[in-house]
Amino acid sequence: MAAWTLVGLRVLREVGAHGSFTAAAEVLGYTQSAVSRQVAAMERVAEAPLFERQARGVRPTAAGRVLLRHAEVVLERADAATLELRGLQDRLEGRLAVGAFPTALGVLVPRAVALLSREHPGVLVTLREGSTPTHLRRVRAGRLEVGVVALDADELDAASDLRCDLLVRGRTLVAVAATHRLAGRATVSPDELEDEPWIAGAGGAGEPSFTVWPGLRGTPRVAFAVRDWPGRLGLVAAGLGIAVVPSLAAAAVPRGVELVEVDGTVEGRRLAYAATARDRSPGADALVRALRTVGAGLSVRPATD
Repeated sequence: MAAWTLVGLRVLREVGAHGSFTAAAEVLGYTQSAVSRQVAAMERVAEAPLFERQARGVRPTAAGRVLLRHAEVVLERADAATLELRGLQDRLEGRLAVGAFPTALGVLVPRAVALLSREHPGVLVTLREGSTPTHLRRVRAGRLEVGVVALDADELDAASDLRCDLLVRGRTLVAVAATHRLAGRATVSPDELEDEPWIAGAGGAGEPSFTVWPGLRGTPRVAFAVRDWPGRLGLVAAGLGIAVVPSLAAAAVPRGVELVEVDGTVEGRRLAYAATARDRSPGADALVRALRTVGAGLSVRPATD
């Protein structure tokens, strides 16, 4: 028994849209005779002519107009079903072990994981905090699929056995209390920082220290040294000192703290990368894409390398 076919309906749609067998053949990549055969097959099923020939092209008959109206609905649903089935085939599931250095866990990684969860809800992410050297060892050992790490040029060369995607280009800023004399300023000069007490970092080996602003004259005074960012920024908010902060953490500063840029600031020496095995999994690849998307919004200059 003759029946409607999707190929036949697509041919009818293009003939109706272009008013020509020749034009429909060009759009579909068919020969004109193939288009004619498909139209003839659909006319046998419809038991009526579907197009009437004119001096220039063709136009639908009453039966053709009815069929074209229904063909549009059928083809739209068929295309939607195809896309949905492809989505099932591409759906990512399973666990993804991710590590990150503390600053990246403030904004970059949480936002990227949220983006990944929306796009691939079947992926369950587990997070580990730690230093860059620790995460590099874990990626090499297969204990992490993605390590969000901070590397300078020399360290990047040493990680050439891994795939390292640049995530964020940033600058180093200075955090001051909202009541501080420098608050509200767009920029300050390094000279204006020389007499300030500093809240320094107390990171472990392989972690950026973020102590005092580099190149200050004299001996800068460190009032407190605290490992974690909430403690450092809490001391800043209380007016007990100022602190060096990477722009990666800018979106996570608490109420009562303002960030100012220092004249002559250059791009940070260490940049944020996603370190993975060279043959990383589809889940790891999806997270790296999410990290780059979020990182582009946090960067002073887009990470395009």
